[in-house]
This record gives sequence, structure tokens and C-alpha cells, in this order.
Amino acid sequence: MATPWKHCSILLLSLLLHLQSSTCLDRPPADRSGIHELRKEKKGRKKRKEERQKSPEAPQRKLLQVRGAALPFPPLKVFSDGEPCVLFQARRLSLRLEKQKQLDLTERAFSPQKSVDTSQSVCRRDKATLLMRFGDVEDLRGLSIRLQLSNTFYESSGQWWFSVDSVSLLYNTSEEAVFNASEVYAPASSSYHCLHVSNLQRHSALLLPSTDHARRWTITFTDFQIQAFNVSSGKFSPASDCATFLTPAILMGLVTSLILLLVLAYALHMVIHLKHIEHEDEHKADTYYPQTPEQPEHCYVENMAEKNIL
Repeated sequence: MATPWKHCSILLLSLLLHLQSSTCLDRPPADRSGIHELRKEKKGRKKRKEERQKSPEAPQRKLLQVRGAALPFPPLKVFSDGEPCVLFQARRLSLRLEKQKQLDLTERAFSPQKSVDTSQSVCRRDKATLLMRFGDVEDLRGLSIRLQLSNTFYESSGQWWFSVDSVSLLYNTSEEAVFNASEVYAPASSSYHCLHVSNLQRHSALLLPSTDHARRWTITFTDFQIQAFNVSSGKFSPASDCATFLTPAILMGLVTSLILLLVLAYALHMVIHLKHIEHEDEHKADTYYPQTPEQPEHCYVENMAEKNIL
């Protein structure tokens, strides 16, 4: 039988448990408010991010949006009967008259926004003229560049070849500088490409001055490409690249080969010379040297003395 103290302790424990459970049920959890604040903070961050993305300042922070990043410009086209007959492109076109300021005509020649006047260009079956009229440029009045092209059939190769016969600079109404460009040619089924077409010696001088005015000028086409007489779909055909013989790489290879040949020739010469010296030494060792007449008499006297002693 349970004692009265035991009954009292059981009642006290049950009362305490009931009070604790009721207080826990009535009080909200302590971390609910923290969770609610975190959710509000995340929503605020998301809202601020969306506002930054929608703001007009966002595009200004993008990289690689530099003016002129669309270079190189598309090729210049000359049309005949609604079809392109000449395609011409260069990454840079620069001119200089003696010691005056260098002129960069790249944008004037190839930019769609500043299209050069090519209305007087002509295309025929065997001849073509690309005439680019720039107007007044710096101190030059009526500056124009004219490329004369021809299309010729060669029986030896059995195909048509086009060539740039000459490049002319027209300026100041009546002055003309003419350069011979007979080394610029390619099969008519392809385009012609060269890194530099220039009258400078460091660029192989594919343009040769043929008039006194031309000797006063410096002209350079960088990344030059042209096609005529067989243009299809307004795009360049596979390029026939210029092949200059004495490029810096080829020149260095020739110099290195010459040095190696000299070293090899010197080494062979030394080996042959050493063998010759060795052969002479062996020949000297086998040579018989006769004794002088005094030596036999001396030996005879010695032999006689030995016999007397015996």
C-alpha cells in the first residue's frame, strides 16, 4: 500500500508537467520571427537585383562593346548588270606623300556608313577598272585610287588568270602616280590575297613606281584581297596567297643552313688532315736510314777487341 508522501509527489509531478506543456503551447517558437526576417531580407535582395538589371546603367558595364569592334569592314563591291563583278577588301589602306602626314583611308574606303564613290568603275569580259573616288582629303583635291585589272587565258595552263596591271593615285585634278602591279595575279576561279601589297622594300615591293610622281608616294594595303571576273554570291572564292621567296623566316633558315654547312666542311677538313698526318708518321717509322761509313769501322774494332780478350 502506497504511502501518502508517494501520492503527493506523483500529484506534484503531474501538475508541473501540465503547466510546462501549457506554457510551451501558448508561447510561439523563438525562431519563427528569425525565419520571417530572413525571408524578408531575401525578398529585398531579389528585388534590388531585379531593379539593377532593369536600370539603364546596366548595358554600360558590359565589356567588349568598343567602338570599331566590327572591323574588318565588309568587302567593297562593284556591280555590273546587277551582279557583283569585283570584290576588294583590305584591313588597312594608308598613303603618304613624301614627308607629309600619313593618310588612313580604310574607313572611307570600306565603311558602309561612309561608302566611297565607285560609280565610274567598269567591268568587261577581259578588262575591269575599280575607281574609288574619295574627294578632298587633307591638302589633296579630288583624291582617287584606280586599279586596272585584266583577265587572260593561258594555253599552257589551260585556264583563265586575272591580274592587277596597275594601281594609280589621281589627285589635284591633273597629277597621277602610277605603280606597276604585274606580280599581283591569281587564277580567275579564286581570289588573290597578300598580307602586304606596297611599294616599300620591307613589304617585298609588289608595287613598282612607273612615273616620277609615284616615287614621291608611299602606299600600303594591309591584308589585301581582291577578286574579279568570276564573282559568285558576293563572296570571295578560296584565296591564292602571294608567295614571296625571301621572307624573314626563309632568310633565317638559309643563313642557319649555310653556317651548318661551313661547320661540317671544316670538321671534314680537320678529319682528313689528321688522317694525312697519321699516315705520314707511319711512313716515317717504316723508312730505313743507312748507317754512316764510320759506324761499321767502329763496330769492327769493338768486335776485334772482344775476340782478343776471349
